[in-house]
Amino acid sequence: MKLTVFGASGRTGSQLVRRALDRGDEVAVVLRRPAEIDPRVTPVIVPDLSDTAAVRDAIAGSDAVLSAIGPRSRADAPVVAPATRAILAAHPGRIVVISAAPVAPPPADDSFISRRVALPLIGRVLRPVYDDLREMEAELAASDSVWTAFRPPMLTNGPATGRYRTRIGGSVPRGMTVSRADLAAAMLASLGRADTERAAVGIAR
Repeated sequence: MKLTVFGASGRTGSQLVRRALDRGDEVAVVLRRPAEIDPRVTPVIVPDLSDTAAVRDAIAGSDAVLSAIGPRSRADAPVVAPATRAILAAHPGRIVVISAAPVAPPPADDSFISRRVALPLIGRVLRPVYDDLREMEAELAASDSVWTAFRPPMLTNGPATGRYRTRIGGSVPRGMTVSRADLAAAMLASLGRADTERAAVGIAR
């Protein structure tokens, strides 16, 4: 496939690029500023994603767009919704993004501690981040693109295990972490799964 990756200089984005290249995809990378990335790709620099013509040129001919754009801290929000809105303005046919498990209510079959203590506490502390992600998901739902939003819990820098769980439309119960490598693998695998289209997908170990 021909893929375009946004946010490729981050820890999850770099996993997306590496895994896509390793499986034989043609990968284009869009960055807002020069950064160290996989030497096998030449980035396209688009300083302002609101430049719709530049974004449209960058994704032209792509089978899918994958975005690993996200905040580095609570103070960064909002960043995801504005960036995704700008990408959607270029009308990608297929787009896969990263959201987060606390964006939606916890599943009824989750543990009591998760439902009543951990997730509500995290949601309050990081409310600006999750409000940003909720707005992003609303933008996706209102768009004419075929989208998938992955909702991981806490991301780790562990290796790819292939032993992750997914749930269409909701969070994975009793799933506290997932590695960025497994998240990247799942995002790429979703491109061949019709059941992930126009859906949020929970993922966790």
